Amino acid sequence: MAEFLNVAAHLPALAQSRPDAMAVVCPAGRDRWNRVTYSHYTFQQLDRVSDHFARTLESVGIHRGTRTVLMVPPSLEFFALTFALFKLAAVPVIVDPGMGIRNLGKCLAEAEPEAFIGIPKAHLARRILGWARPTIRTTITVGRPGLGSTLRLDSVPPSVLTAATASMPIADVKADEMAAILFTSGSTGVAKGAVYTHGIFAAQVEAIRTAFDIKPGEIDLTTFPLFALFGPALGMTGIVPDMDPTRPARVDPAKIFESVNDFGVTNMFGSPALLNRVGRSEKP
Repeated sequence: MAEFLNVAAHLPALAQSRPDAMAVVCPAGRDRWNRVTYSHYTFQQLDRVSDHFARTLESVGIHRGTRTVLMVPPSLEFFALTFALFKLAAVPVIVDPGMGIRNLGKCLAEAEPEAFIGIPKAHLARRILGWARPTIRTTITVGRPGLGSTLRLDSVPPSVLTAATASMPIADVKADEMAAILFTSGSTGVAKGAVYTHGIFAAQVEAIRTAFDIKPGEIDLTTFPLFALFGPALGMTGIVPDMDPTRPARVDPAKIFESVNDFGVTNMFGSPALLNRVGRSEKP
């Protein structure tokens, strides 16, 4: 649909129609009985936090067309920051960390990013290895310490989650406008940067909805970060399992079953390596 050409436009619509439904759920540790504890954003909260991040990123010079590396693990911050970048029509550069340090550096040099958002470990690697040093001008750290970054995002103020503020205007985009640069893992050859336009994203959302008859309210197990973004756009609750997404072939099937049982998962997307390991195991 034309009004949803920018994939971020789905979010405020869902915040209106399903404000209290969970949009994304992430593991937050384990309790004394070794049960997973979770944190989550509702659709309304995800919309508000992504608005807050969009305004913050814009204030330090990230705007339409800014190529921005996002090196944050699957988390509430990952989802909110990605939607924030789309709302600004900035261009997220997302690299599968499973490709290894050497290939990762080559990919970032090829993408020529102007901004870098990452956790402290990612910034440490960036500084030591000189990732995209000639082009990066803005650096943002998610968490502590700041490592000399332009901006540090430590936490979301409680007022952001509760106060009804004016919505962040969502950039009006063209179908052929660059939306993101996504790098494959390189498992079948040299890692390649796939340029996604806003038209491609919009078409994929509708193709997935139609092909799999996706309905709002379904529960999606998101084992692959790049595809996890489609869940909230389709009105699904995205469940991030307790796993290392960079090593899908080594996933613990018991933890996948745990997430399925905890939330009544209705569908999932996974790499062949993950599905092979889980499919050959016995459900506890």
